Amino acid sequence: MTEIFKGIFDSDLTSVVPAGDFLLCVFASLVLGLVIALTYTFRSPHTKSFVLTLALLPGVVCVVIMLVNGNIGAGVAVAGAFSLVRFRSVPGTARDICMLFLAMATGLVVGMGYIAYGALFTLIMCGVFTVYSVTAFGEGRKAALRRTLKITVPEDLEYPGAFDGIFADFTSEHRLIRVKTVNMGSMFRLTYNITMKSSVSEKEMLDMLRCKNGNLEITLSDRESSSEEL
Repeated sequence: MTEIFKGIFDSDLTSVVPAGDFLLCVFASLVLGLVIALTYTFRSPHTKSFVLTLALLPGVVCVVIMLVNGNIGAGVAVAGAFSLVRFRSVPGTARDICMLFLAMATGLVVGMGYIAYGALFTLIMCGVFTVYSVTAFGEGRKAALRRTLKITVPEDLEYPGAFDGIFADFTSEHRLIRVKTVNMGSMFRLTYNITMKSSVSEKEMLDMLRCKNGNLEITLSDRESSSEEL
């Protein structure tokens, strides 16, 4: 069995990874990848493709590390090959990047043969990730008051400063972040990032805005964040 898995370019100076150890490391890395993928799906918006990537990435990195196996030339070749790969998907969030690094680090540790350390590292990091996801860590005290407001106005309305009086009564801060023409240019859609005051009525604010914009469409939602933000 050892001869079957021996490389045709191997020499007496090259150490061959036994088939049993190879399967053990790959299986362990795939199990840990599954743990990472399941942890990421907890209270996180996700797609099937990204979860599948997290589950398989530790196994891929594990095999690469085992086959390099101390060979400097092979390590340089692998680094050069990976540098040519370009991800043609949409930019991810900081959370996505962190989980990708976690999956790669897990595969790296297991591929070097430290299966117990890889399991311990994965459990610690996934546990901390879960705790931070459940708690309000990093959100700030005003996270529940932050909103995104979209107001449709007619083209003849001078929108700069048109709603400042209403915002002064109902928000602690507001900022116009986007202006878009809609309905073939006959209307504008204004997008604001606002922070509501804690003791005001959202419905009362919307009613006053409707009087200003001619009862056109208004949308109030949780604060939208761009996928490119870190």
